[in-house]
Amino acid sequence: MSTSTLTDTGDQHTRAEPTADPSAARSARASSDVGAEQRPSPFALVAALLGFTVISIDVSAVNIALPSIRSSLHSGMTGLQWVVDAYTLMLAALMLSAGALADRTGARRAYAWGVTLFTLASLACALAPGIGTLIGARVAQGAAAAIVIPASLALIRQTYDEPRQRARAIALWTVGGSVAMAAGPVLGGVLTEGPGWRAVFLLNLPIGVLILVLLTRIAPSPKRPAPLDLMGQATAIVALAGVAYAVIEGGHAGWTQPGVLSALAIAVAGGVGFHLAERWHRAPMVPLEMLRQRLVVIPLTVGFVINAAFYGGIFLLGLYYQELRGMSGTEAGLMFVPMAAVITSTNLVSPRLAERIGRRPVIAAGQLIMAGAMLAMLLLDAHTPIWLVIVLLVPMGIGGALSVPAFTAQLMDSVPGERVGAASGLLNALRQTGGALAVALFGSLATRSDGSGFSLSGMRTGVLAEAVLLAVTAAVAWWLLPRDTKR
Repeated sequence: MSTSTLTDTGDQHTRAEPTADPSAARSARASSDVGAEQRPSPFALVAALLGFTVISIDVSAVNIALPSIRSSLHSGMTGLQWVVDAYTLMLAALMLSAGALADRTGARRAYAWGVTLFTLASLACALAPGIGTLIGARVAQGAAAAIVIPASLALIRQTYDEPRQRARAIALWTVGGSVAMAAGPVLGGVLTEGPGWRAVFLLNLPIGVLILVLLTRIAPSPKRPAPLDLMGQATAIVALAGVAYAVIEGGHAGWTQPGVLSALAIAVAGGVGFHLAERWHRAPMVPLEMLRQRLVVIPLTVGFVINAAFYGGIFLLGLYYQELRGMSGTEAGLMFVPMAAVITSTNLVSPRLAERIGRRPVIAAGQLIMAGAMLAMLLLDAHTPIWLVIVLLVPMGIGGALSVPAFTAQLMDSVPGERVGAASGLLNALRQTGGALAVALFGSLATRSDGSGFSLSGMRTGVLAEAVLLAVTAAVAWWLLPRDTKR
């Protein structure tokens, strides 16, 4: 090997001085080759952004399509709850180990698998002849989404080695998801009112194909050994499914029904099995000692409660707008735009505010603002002026967006570096579980006793309970989080 190298200085190529040590020359050339191979690819960022965007749109758009699905497939409220929760529960449960799958197979390959499954499941949703088939396809969608989200972030991490470039790429990824959540209800309304609710799922097909094409332009991802906790994963699914079934069916059929009691027993057995699996596994998904730390448990609890309030509220409002107020899908979707807009702007303000006054007051204040929004929903009825409905709901977006960055940062700072991945996966899983259980419970409350339609009094019971829960967790965060949490 030659002991000299070429260096590029502007438009001219100049020959460097000979290197005295041949091994140093080889190292320099190897470093140069690696840098060339790892040059940031715009294809990776676009592919990752599209995947997160299409998943975010799907979540919010489907909520607006629920009344149309109910009419088309002749489903009751229970079926609609499962259309939402089948997706969310699989996303929550598999999020615990999906990061390890991306490590074992490589980010690009895992991402391709996830996108392919999500696209095929979306096609199955669009072609579903009945509510049962749709729910089954939604299970597959949720499993795919659990792979796509961590794999897309891993793809960005692989592509952008320089910290500032990586931070900007992740910021774009995050903002893309926020914009998609804002656009989802409007897009869902337009598609449902036009070609029909099936178009909400068909929209995912061309985007999925585009992502797969982009992935062919990206270098293969490295693999690394990452143990899979299969027993822990299986017992987590059993426990979550049992709880969701019991809450959904118990609210409609009665809590003493044999099927409901059996589901509760299965949930308890799954929970015990999960505890034992995590205790015995050499590399558990959820290290149990982490759950004995106050500064870990509080952010996890706050995340669960905030997501329960937000997604439970969105579910109720979608039904309120269309079933009680008689709005079209497009009109109902537009009602969420102001709230979604403040979420994006408040997300940007929250970290700066936490730096100035500390995370503890930001976390507590965000929950209290959200509790106030829940109480404001008690004023809604069939004749509330539309402008007042919009004004009353804006604080729900502000409160949640204020708290989420602060409690996430608090959690990340409370665990050692080698536990960040596990803590992040657990936080996301609990947040999704909170949303799923809120939909299960609120959906039962918001159905009339004869199953004939939307119950305004039931909606009020649900939002009042959530307001109380938010106030309690705000007090806990205020009293038990450290005072000096500025960063």
